Amino acid sequence: MKGMILIISGALSFLLLISLPMHTSAQSPRPTKVQLAWQDMEFYLFTHFGPNTFTDKEWGAGDEPEDVFNPVGFDPLQWCRIAKQAGAKGIIITAKHHDGFCLWPSKFSNHTVKESKWKNGKGDVLRELSQACRETGLKFGVYISPWDRNHPKYGTAAYNDVFVGMLEEIFSNYGPIWELWWDGANGEGPDGKKQVYDWHRFKETVYRLSPQTLVFSDVGPHIRWVGNERGIAGETNWNTMDTAGYTPGIGAPPTDTLNRGNINGKAWIPAECDVSIRPGWFYHPEEDQKVKTPAQLFNLYLKSVGRGANLLLNVPPDRNGLIARYDSASLVGFGKLVSGSFKNNLSKNARGELHYKGIVYQTDHLIDANEKTMESLPDFREGSFWIKFNPVQKINCIVLKESLEEGQQIKKLSISFVNGAEDMGQINLTTVGHKRIITFPQKTVSGIRIVIQDAKEMPSLSEVETYLIDEKLIEQ
Repeated sequence: MKGMILIISGALSFLLLISLPMHTSAQSPRPTKVQLAWQDMEFYLFTHFGPNTFTDKEWGAGDEPEDVFNPVGFDPLQWCRIAKQAGAKGIIITAKHHDGFCLWPSKFSNHTVKESKWKNGKGDVLRELSQACRETGLKFGVYISPWDRNHPKYGTAAYNDVFVGMLEEIFSNYGPIWELWWDGANGEGPDGKKQVYDWHRFKETVYRLSPQTLVFSDVGPHIRWVGNERGIAGETNWNTMDTAGYTPGIGAPPTDTLNRGNINGKAWIPAECDVSIRPGWFYHPEEDQKVKTPAQLFNLYLKSVGRGANLLLNVPPDRNGLIARYDSASLVGFGKLVSGSFKNNLSKNARGELHYKGIVYQTDHLIDANEKTMESLPDFREGSFWIKFNPVQKINCIVLKESLEEGQQIKKLSISFVNGAEDMGQINLTTVGHKRIITFPQKTVSGIRIVIQDAKEMPSLSEVETYLIDEKLIEQ
């Protein structure tokens, strides 16, 4: 690692130049630029769509007649418009679920849209959705299950050739593909067919065809499953993890490891939180009244994006091929809650300070709404960060952002509240990561003090934002 160069105002800059140690921590993982851009996306949609949409199943058996798939009103632009209103940055589609039905006319299967009556066999969900995403400025991603309950070659070595051929079709015909989602499901039960997946070959195929695509699975290599389908990351959430000896699916790491990461993990594999807006993953009419409310979605946002992970929210299209009005209303409401809650950053009118060895230095970099600037201290154990308000402010939400270009460093941190000379309490945290959102009962404060109590290497904060959000959105 190069000697640390910090953008800090005032006399402290000279102090830093003469006292900063040089770091050579090659063992500490760093994110790629593509991974950093992925974390900036924060929130996007999952769409489970296929024969299960029409059969009321979650896992199809693979013997469903192709004609059952017939979304006569299919309109991917409607999906994209609603996604944009919700604040989502992309859409990931289930191109092939476990039933083996392909939403594109694959030449490697006879169980595809080509064999259905939808658009007289001329339809192609992937083509239309990828085009709609490009037109609306959304990223396009693909889920493809390696399990295939229909294909006659499943359970033999030849099936790996089939799966590679499908990957080649998808990347050649529907790119650019920003994220590829691999489900590790495998097999038909104790007496059923088992497939030995050639994961190495699958990954090499993706690297060859689209080296910028991020691959998700239980063990990455670029993004990891968070260990649950409730959309909740660990309150301690490291972007690093060890994957040696593990594989996707039944060979995955323990769920608590997936949820928290490994503090000294050797690979940078941040967490993605998947959860459905409905009880099920595919559309079921009886669940129309069970759609999560905007407030429930906001709470999930706090427990995923607000804990340094990304939120992948499943919104299953209905049998017409549209996002149902119930889901649409909730998504739009959620988008308004997020944009409204984080619209008025009270830190912008505050004063940023560094307190180091009894000396106070003014700095704007913690409150300048520019994540490219950051603040550090020569020895974080000797100083603290302050945000001071004049006049006093009512707040109930703080957003911290750690600078991650040189890796995730903060292990333990405290936030203290003061109103003049009055101590207003303290909150203790572990990790910060890309974004940490902390909510609490409303306090009237003249300042907040941030102390990094423990870190792996020299930690840096890029932003400290403060808000007063609707009290009803805060879990007491």
